[in-house]
Amino acid sequence: MRFIRFTYRNGEPQYGWVLENMVGRVEGNPFGEYRRMEAHIPLSEIKLLPPVTPSKVVAVGRNYAEHAREHGAEVPETPLIFLKPSSCVIGNGDAIVLPPQSQQVEHEAELGVVIGKTGRWIELDKALDYVWGYTCGNDVTARDLQQKDGQWTRSKSFDTFCPLGPWVETELDFADVLITCRVNGEMRQMGSTRDMVFSVPQLVVFVSTVMTLYPGDVILTGTPAGVSPILPKDVVEVTIDGIGTLSNPVVQQTPQAV
Repeated sequence: MRFIRFTYRNGEPQYGWVLENMVGRVEGNPFGEYRRMEAHIPLSEIKLLPPVTPSKVVAVGRNYAEHAREHGAEVPETPLIFLKPSSCVIGNGDAIVLPPQSQQVEHEAELGVVIGKTGRWIELDKALDYVWGYTCGNDVTARDLQQKDGQWTRSKSFDTFCPLGPWVETELDFADVLITCRVNGEMRQMGSTRDMVFSVPQLVVFVSTVMTLYPGDVILTGTPAGVSPILPKDVVEVTIDGIGTLSNPVVQQTPQAV
């Protein structure tokens, strides 16, 4: 099933579900007890929001050997994790904003794992019980700042640097799905989840030994090789078989007070 968050006719954000090209509202808690209403709203008439509102996004570095090699880095012996703040999450169609501090911002297409219930010290054979579903993600990165800082917080955390969507697919065989990234229709990345160093269950278990996972939290599972710069007026499309396509335009930011 495909779950979304959306607004309709400038109404309040709400959860829904998608049936072909129609949307139905979801009453109740989609992570618990809920009821699906009739799918009668055309998908073309709603505004898609980020499919979840995570307390945190836990990302995994160098989880594809070829991506590690393209940066001259070793494959880690244990998952290399870092955090992206919830303030950088955007949805399908929202703009990736290039900050003035960076001259080299790059895309990173990734499978996102959405947590469905609270968990800590999760056992491997029960890991998937804590997964609600899967979404497309883009771990946007200011590569020059990553290299300059020597740690990754600033380069990964700018507002808009975590597109998620277009929805959460609850039924996906993640073992061997194709992940691609196109920029202006040109193929930049192509890889399969079968090439991940650490699997989805292993990542859920590992992260849960460090921090409590809550419903709506997202684990980004790493990116295949082929990351490259994005520029103003580009359109970045992350496609994962069995989920769909996450599309975001790119714009340049001008500094302004908030």
